Amino acid sequence: MTKRFDVGGVAVSGDHFIGGERISSPGTFETRSPLDWSNLLLGEVARGDAATADHAVRAAADAFPAWAALSPQERGRHLHRLADLIEAHKDAIATVECLDMGLLEDSLRLRLVPRGALNFRNYADLAIEHEERVWSSKGTANRVIRMPAGPAVIITPWNAPFMLSTWKCAPALAAGNTVILKPAEWSPLSASVLADLIAEAGIPPGVFNIVQGLGREVGDALVRHPGVRRISFTGSVPTARVIGRAAADNIVPFTAELGGKSCLLVFADADIEAAAKKAAGQYDDSGQVCMAGSRLIVEESVREEFLAHFHRFTDAHVMGDSRDPDTTMAPMIHPDHVARVEGFIARARAAGDRIVRGGNRPHADGLWIEPTLIEPASNDSEVVQSEIFGPVLTFQTFADEAEGIALANSTAYGLSGIVYTGSAARAERVGRAVRAGTVWVNTFLVRDLTAPFGGIGISGLGREGGHFALEFHSDLKTLQILEGSTA
Repeated sequence: MTKRFDVGGVAVSGDHFIGGERISSPGTFETRSPLDWSNLLLGEVARGDAATADHAVRAAADAFPAWAALSPQERGRHLHRLADLIEAHKDAIATVECLDMGLLEDSLRLRLVPRGALNFRNYADLAIEHEERVWSSKGTANRVIRMPAGPAVIITPWNAPFMLSTWKCAPALAAGNTVILKPAEWSPLSASVLADLIAEAGIPPGVFNIVQGLGREVGDALVRHPGVRRISFTGSVPTARVIGRAAADNIVPFTAELGGKSCLLVFADADIEAAAKKAAGQYDDSGQVCMAGSRLIVEESVREEFLAHFHRFTDAHVMGDSRDPDTTMAPMIHPDHVARVEGFIARARAAGDRIVRGGNRPHADGLWIEPTLIEPASNDSEVVQSEIFGPVLTFQTFADEAEGIALANSTAYGLSGIVYTGSAARAERVGRAVRAGTVWVNTFLVRDLTAPFGGIGISGLGREGGHFALEFHSDLKTLQILEGSTA
C-alpha cells in the first residue's frame, strides 16, 4: 500500500479505493500544485489499468444486491451521515482541492464543499419523496416501479472536482446503484478524501469505489466493461464520442455534460453596469468553468458604456495564490492547458482578430494568463466557435434583437446562456429563443438542484439534476395486475 502524503497538513492517500480497501498499482503518476508547479509536488498517485478497472467493477457488482435491497430511507441515512462528515471536514477538503486544482480556498470552503454535502442530502431526500405512479387501465391496476440499475461508472473533470464528483455520485447512490468513480488525473486528490469519508460514514464496502489513472488506460477499460450498467461523464466532446461508442456496444445508458460556449447577451435597456460586472466575473477561476458566458454580445448603442464598466471591473481582478483571500483569479490547472489557451490567442492574432486587452502571461514561471478580451474579425473565428476554457472572452455587437439572438445561437454548443435586459417581455421572449439547456436572465449560476441540467447540441446528452438524475440511474418497470384477481 502506498503511504499517505501530506497535502497542506491533510494526510491523503494516492491509492485506489476498491471494495472498502486501499489498493496500489505498480505504476504511478505525479500530481503537482498549480500554485507552484515547478516546486510543489503533492504526491504520487496509483496508475490503474484494465485489471484495476475489472477489480473495481466486480467489487461494485458484488455490493450491488445488498445496497439495492435497502429502502430509500435506509440509503438516505447513510448519505446524510456522509453529508455531516463533509461539513465537519470542509476545511480539510478545501485545503486539498485548493492545492491540487488551484481553486480559490475561500470559495471552496464557503461555497463548493458545502454544495457537496447538499448534493448528498438533496438526493437522499428526493429518493425518499419519490412516489410511484399508480392508475387503473383496461381492468388492471398499474404501477411504475423504479429499480436500481447496477454498477455505475462516473467520470469527472478536473475543474471543481469535489463538487462535481458529489453531484454525479449522489443520485447514483440514492437510486440504489453502486459506483466506480474515475476522477481526472490532473486533480485526483479530493476524491480520495471523499473515499475516506465514505468509509467513515459506514457505507458498505464496494458500494463506492475510486479508480485513479489516465483516461486512455483505466477510463477506457471502465466504460467498455460488460458489468457496467450506467455511465455518467463530464468532460470534453472528443472523449464523449469515444465513451458513447463504448456505451453503445454494451447497450448502456450514457449521459454526457460537455463543453460550453455560452453567450452573455446585453440589451440597451439593461442595467449596463451590472451586466459589465457580471461579464468581468467570467474571468473567475481563470475561465475554467463550462457554463461561463465567454461570448459577450452587446447592443451596439451601449458598446462604449459597457466596455468602460467592463474594463474597470476587470482591472480589479487580482492574479495570485489561491490561498490568499485577496486573490480573485486562480492559476490555470496545468502547463499543458496554459499552452493550449496561448495557442488560441496566438492563432487569433494571426487571423486578424483584435486583442482588446490581455493576451499575455504576467509571470513566465506561473500558470496565469491575463484577462483577455478579443474582438473577432468574423463570427466564424476560432475563438468564437471553439471552447477555450481559459480567461479569454470575445466581444461582438448587434443592431437589434433578431441579430442578437442569431449570434447567441450561432455555435454548435448550447450548455447555458446569460441575458441582461430591463424588459419583462424581452426576458421571456429572448429567454425562450436562446438555444441552451439553462438560460439565466439578469443573474448567473443560480442553481435549483431539482431542475434539469445539461446541454443542447454538442454540449451534452441527457439531463442531470433532481428526479431527472434519479430516473437515469434507474430501470423502470410497469407492473400490471388484473383487478379482482388477488385477495
